[in-house]
Amino acid sequence: MKEETNSRFLRIVPREKAFYFFTSVGNYTGESAASMKEFLEKISGVNVKSLEFHLYRGDFEKWITEVLEDRRLAEEIGRLQKANLSGETLRSQLYSAVQKRQRLLTSGFTSVY
Repeated sequence: MKEETNSRFLRIVPREKAFYFFTSVGNYTGESAASMKEFLEKISGVNVKSLEFHLYRGDFEKWITEVLEDRRLAEEIGRLQKANLSGETLRSQLYSAVQKRQRLLTSGFTSVY
Protein backbone atom coordinates (compact mmCIF):
# COMPACT_ATOMS: atom_id res chain seq x y z
CA MET A 1 0.00 0.00 0.00
CA LYS A 2 2.77 2.47 0.91
CA GLU A 3 4.51 1.92 -2.42
CA GLU A 4 1.26 2.59 -4.30
CA THR A 5 0.68 5.77 -2.28
CA ASN A 6 4.23 6.98 -2.87
CA SER A 7 4.09 6.24 -6.58
CA ARG A 8 0.86 8.26 -6.85
CA PHE A 9 2.58 11.29 -5.30
CA LEU A 10 5.72 10.84 -7.37
CA ARG A 11 4.11 10.04 -10.73
CA ILE A 12 4.27 12.14 -13.88
CA VAL A 13 0.88 13.64 -14.67
CA PRO A 14 -0.46 14.35 -18.18
CA ARG A 15 0.60 17.75 -19.55
CA GLU A 16 -2.95 19.09 -19.27
CA LYS A 17 -2.68 18.55 -15.50
CA ALA A 18 0.82 20.00 -15.22
CA PHE A 19 1.52 23.11 -13.17
CA TYR A 20 2.08 26.14 -15.42
CA PHE A 21 4.12 28.99 -13.96
CA PHE A 22 2.94 32.58 -14.47
CA THR A 23 4.33 35.83 -13.02
CA SER A 24 0.86 37.40 -13.12
CA VAL A 25 -2.50 36.73 -14.75
CA GLY A 26 -1.83 36.19 -18.47
CA ASN A 27 1.99 36.28 -18.16
CA TYR A 28 3.16 32.70 -18.72
CA THR A 29 6.85 32.08 -17.99
CA GLY A 30 7.14 29.22 -20.47
CA GLU A 31 7.79 26.80 -17.60
CA SER A 32 5.64 23.92 -16.40
CA ALA A 33 5.97 20.87 -14.15
CA ALA A 34 4.27 17.51 -14.56
CA SER A 35 5.73 15.79 -11.48
CA MET A 36 7.03 16.56 -8.02
CA LYS A 37 10.58 16.10 -9.35
CA GLU A 38 9.99 18.55 -12.19
CA PHE A 39 8.25 20.98 -9.81
CA LEU A 40 11.32 20.93 -7.58
CA GLU A 41 13.60 21.63 -10.56
CA LYS A 42 11.43 24.55 -11.72
CA ILE A 43 11.38 26.14 -8.25
CA SER A 44 15.15 26.62 -8.58
CA GLY A 45 15.07 28.49 -11.86
CA VAL A 46 11.71 30.14 -12.40
CA ASN A 47 11.34 33.88 -11.82
CA VAL A 48 10.81 34.42 -8.09
CA LYS A 49 7.84 36.68 -8.91
CA SER A 50 6.13 33.55 -10.24
CA LEU A 51 6.67 31.75 -6.94
CA GLU A 52 5.23 34.70 -5.02
CA PHE A 53 2.27 35.00 -7.41
CA HIS A 54 1.30 31.34 -7.11
CA LEU A 55 2.00 30.91 -3.41
CA TYR A 56 -0.24 33.76 -2.33
CA ARG A 57 -3.08 32.76 -4.68
CA GLY A 58 -3.01 29.24 -3.21
CA ASP A 59 -2.16 27.74 -6.61
CA PHE A 60 0.65 25.47 -5.33
CA GLU A 61 -1.51 24.07 -2.53
CA LYS A 62 -4.41 23.46 -4.89
CA TRP A 63 -2.30 21.69 -7.54
CA ILE A 64 -0.46 19.57 -5.00
CA THR A 65 -3.71 18.59 -3.29
CA GLU A 66 -5.85 18.00 -6.38
CA VAL A 67 -3.32 16.71 -8.92
CA LEU A 68 -0.46 15.17 -6.94
CA GLU A 69 -2.87 14.20 -4.14
CA ASP A 70 -0.35 15.04 -1.42
CA ARG A 71 -2.15 16.86 1.39
CA ARG A 72 0.88 16.80 3.67
CA LEU A 73 3.02 18.75 1.23
CA ALA A 74 0.13 21.13 0.51
CA GLU A 75 -0.20 21.81 4.25
CA GLU A 76 3.52 22.55 4.50
CA ILE A 77 3.26 25.00 1.61
CA GLY A 78 0.28 26.58 3.35
CA ARG A 79 2.51 27.22 6.34
CA LEU A 80 5.00 28.99 4.06
CA GLN A 81 2.17 31.20 2.82
CA LYS A 82 1.28 32.16 6.39
CA ALA A 83 4.96 33.02 7.04
CA ASN A 84 4.61 35.82 4.46
CA LEU A 85 7.89 35.00 2.70
CA SER A 86 9.13 36.60 -0.50
CA GLY A 87 12.10 36.68 -2.84
CA GLU A 88 14.97 34.23 -2.48
CA THR A 89 13.90 33.35 1.08
CA LEU A 90 10.62 32.08 -0.33
CA ARG A 91 12.43 30.16 -3.10
CA SER A 92 14.76 28.55 -0.58
CA GLN A 93 12.01 27.57 1.88
CA LEU A 94 9.71 26.28 -0.87
CA TYR A 95 12.51 24.25 -2.42
CA SER A 96 13.45 22.83 0.96
CA ALA A 97 9.86 21.79 1.78
CA VAL A 98 9.33 20.03 -1.57
CA GLN A 99 12.76 18.41 -1.49
CA LYS A 100 12.21 17.11 2.06
CA ARG A 101 8.86 15.61 1.07
CA GLN A 102 10.29 14.05 -2.08
CA ARG A 103 13.16 12.48 -0.14
CA LEU A 104 10.76 11.12 2.43
CA LEU A 105 8.53 9.58 -0.23
CA THR A 106 11.40 8.07 -2.18
CA SER A 107 12.84 6.57 1.01
CA GLY A 108 9.48 4.89 1.73
CA PHE A 109 9.02 6.33 5.23
CA THR A 110 5.76 8.24 4.75
CA SER A 111 4.60 7.80 8.33
CA VAL A 112 7.51 9.84 9.71
CA TYR A 113 6.24 13.11 8.16
